Amino acid sequence: MNAPMESFEQRWTSSPEGFRVPYEVFTDRAYYDKEQEKIFRGETWSFVGLEAELPNKGDFKSTAIGDTPVIVTRDQAGQIRVFKNRCAHRGALLVREPHGNVKSFDCVYHQWSFDLTGALRGVPMRRGVRGQGGMPAEFDMANFGLDALRVETLNGVIFASFSSTVEPLIDYLGEEVVATIQRIFNRPIRIMGDQRQYVHGNWKLYAENTRDPYHGSLLHLFHNTFGLYRATQAGTTHMDASKRHSVIKVVATDAPASESEDKEVYKDVRSYNTDFHLQDPSILAGRKEFDDGSTLIINAIFPNLLLQQIANTLAVRQSVTYGPDAFEIVWTQFGYEDDDEEMQMIRMKQSNLIGPAGLISMEDGEAVEIVQEAVVRDGNKTSLLAMGGGRAENVEHMITEAPIIGFWENYCGYLGITS
Repeated sequence: MNAPMESFEQRWTSSPEGFRVPYEVFTDRAYYDKEQEKIFRGETWSFVGLEAELPNKGDFKSTAIGDTPVIVTRDQAGQIRVFKNRCAHRGALLVREPHGNVKSFDCVYHQWSFDLTGALRGVPMRRGVRGQGGMPAEFDMANFGLDALRVETLNGVIFASFSSTVEPLIDYLGEEVVATIQRIFNRPIRIMGDQRQYVHGNWKLYAENTRDPYHGSLLHLFHNTFGLYRATQAGTTHMDASKRHSVIKVVATDAPASESEDKEVYKDVRSYNTDFHLQDPSILAGRKEFDDGSTLIINAIFPNLLLQQIANTLAVRQSVTYGPDAFEIVWTQFGYEDDDEEMQMIRMKQSNLIGPAGLISMEDGEAVEIVQEAVVRDGNKTSLLAMGGGRAENVEHMITEAPIIGFWENYCGYLGITS
């Protein structure tokens, strides 16, 4: 049994040695439940989808914010709406399909029917049968619509919030994250497909992973073996002003590191080996798409989104939580509507780099699981975040754990923990 939550904040420390995170935050149900209340259903904006997934009136997708199921739909006026996926009658899950097109949402349990604005439109036997039964005279259908969330979009990226007081989306994201979204979603996109990855671990371990440039060329051997991402490359690790979100960039330069410098940097890494060659190197062939020279962007947006550009692959990753030791990553890959046939083939081939079995991303889920397995009975112990100086600050390199510290500082703030 883990320690009670009241004692948790005593083990959060920030010192010259580094920032420490108690392991029980990954295993204790009390923290998970508090996260659902204060983060996912609190003063935050959560990613729920892309407008390109809902091109037509009546299109919908079912997803979740934290572990609360929601419906995302485009109504008959073309407006994007988000509702709790719960019938207003007896609480049944209203939509069970992952996506589709409907004229109304009809509950399978008692056939109550809701239109695409969430309003209740039909109650079978509302007036009774042969003068018997039926709803009370005081029953007002207008009072039993679906619970609607606040919705804002940015360049076709859909965010929703349970809060009526959360700051506007643009302010929540901050200038650099807004610029990153506008950079990638600079014109209409075409959805290539989804992949789902169930991970036996805590969602916050993945939040750490996606804010961790330090591991990129150490865990992911494909990165450093074939030169997609090495610590010697030019790059930046930035956060927004609140330090909730991070943007990690690798930038191509005219003067890349020499082979001797790479070997010196990786001399303590036994797995570093550039003698391997691909039988089909065309998977690494691509096109320059952006004028800023960035070849890799990992944009982690608190609490549940990662936006990525790796070579010519473009994707969003959404985290859906199922408990302290389980979550799902939903990968949605896309290109642009104006991609020519060659670019479509490049994206299709490079899609093998990412996803649950991707050549440069398959290790992340395993990394989460081996931490979860190792710390399950050691909640009173702590991890150490010290690479880069142990502080949440922007740097012009990638040898740092600063964005992870920024994540935890915000996490503590949302949960009312003193760090």
